[in-house]
Amino acid sequence: MAWIKTIPLNEGNDQLREAIEGQKGLYPVEYATPVHPTGDGTSGIVASHSLIPEALKHAFSTFGALMSPDLPLERRQHEMIATMVSVINRCHY
Repeated sequence: MAWIKTIPLNEGNDQLREAIEGQKGLYPVEYATPVHPTGDGTSGIVASHSLIPEALKHAFSTFGALMSPDLPLERRQHEMIATMVSVINRCHY
């Protein structure tokens, strides 16, 4: 597995903290507990974007918008699509 430098939440600037907190509000409640949390409780995949907070904000906001309950797909359909993308990308979460 590759090692990626990350910035812990308590060492990050306001922009990083706002990006991490902002993306959390876009996700279903089931996503609140990270599968692979870092030492500060942030999701490992989110932390991997901590060097570029603006990219973190946009990348995870995009997924949050795609999972919106306001879209015509049902939640289970969103989850099936997300699962298949993870399978195709060989992600383990």
